[in-house]
Amino acid sequence: MVAVQTSSLDSFVQLIGVLVIFVFVLLITYVATRWIAGYQKGHSFNRNLKVIETLKVTQNKYIQIVEAGNEYLVIAIGKDEIRLLTKLTEEQLKEVPTEELPMSFSSESFKDILDKIKKRIPKK
Repeated sequence: MVAVQTSSLDSFVQLIGVLVIFVFVLLITYVATRWIAGYQKGHSFNRNLKVIETLKVTQNKYIQIVEAGNEYLVIAIGKDEIRLLTKLTEEQLKEVPTEELPMSFSSESFKDILDKIKKRIPKK
């Protein structure tokens, strides 16, 4: 029986190789996601409709403010129906400063969020 022995150097090289491939796959995924998002944003056919704000009421029910042309509509979206609640004027809309937006609507990059998390982790 032949015993196969791998040196620690071979194991280290394999580990580095796997890490490089992993980082490469992450990079390709990030670039593809950014490209697809830009493509969809630039090629949407609904140039007259824009969702201004969404509020989740329950699991399958939302209230949205939608800009349709020059009008602002407040609609209720349920599982099987959509209803018009009211119309708003531009003066009735509140502008929310960027710093007050919740984390999910923030324009922070993933790197910024990861850096904040790293700062919170205690160092050994």
